[in-house]
Amino acid sequence: MEVVLQEETTGCGLASVATLVKRRYAEVKALANSLGIFAQDSRLYSDTRYVRRLLGVYGVRVSEKETPFASWPALPDRALLAIKYQIENGRPFWHWVVFVREGGAPAVLDPAKDLSSNRRTDFDAMQPKWFIEVYPPSSSSAGIAPRGEAPPL
Repeated sequence: MEVVLQEETTGCGLASVATLVKRRYAEVKALANSLGIFAQDSRLYSDTRYVRRLLGVYGVRVSEKETPFASWPALPDRALLAIKYQIENGRPFWHWVVFVREGGAPAVLDPAKDLSSNRRTDFDAMQPKWFIEVYPPSSSSAGIAPRGEAPPL
């Protein structure tokens, strides 16, 4: 899986969705904007509903709840991770990244533009708070394309 870089400072959620659905950032951003989801909205990186809604439009199924991070080996083969987790003015914030295990090799696909490598294996440097499992695509969702309107938040 190839990482899609965020094109805005606060675009890690959109870039992580783009990575998972194998689309360009601009395409995912345009769809998100049409649904009222904007990278500048702090809720995108402080509330999981927006990323879940966008993934749902693309037909990507994810776990219903966030699972507390326990260890790297315990992660599923694909997951959204919350790293750089912090509380500001009583509100949680984090950086979205994608965890993948391909051919048995784990990696974190980090959309931040300022990294020397966006395929990260420096696991000790990252401290995930929780993850959302991303389920394998069904045969009917191969080629993932947006499907209709997403339900309201």
